[in-house]
Amino acid sequence: MKKDIHPEYKETQVTCGCGEKFLTRSTVASGSIYVEVCSVCHPFYTGKQRILDTGGRVAKFEERFGKKAAK
Repeated sequence: MKKDIHPEYKETQVTCGCGEKFLTRSTVASGSIYVEVCSVCHPFYTGKQRILDTGGRVAKFEERFGKKAAK
């Protein structure tokens, strides 16, 4: 690496909206980062995710407006 061209890489505290805090390293000047969602509260990681029925929505739309002719 070249000298004196890289930003300082220091410990940074990440705070989530759920209250979880953890330390990492970053070049952020303030030394702290706020995030709304982390692995502790994100539905994908907690297993509380909901799967939307998009197939039913498409069928309802096609029923209402009809299928468009293929080009």
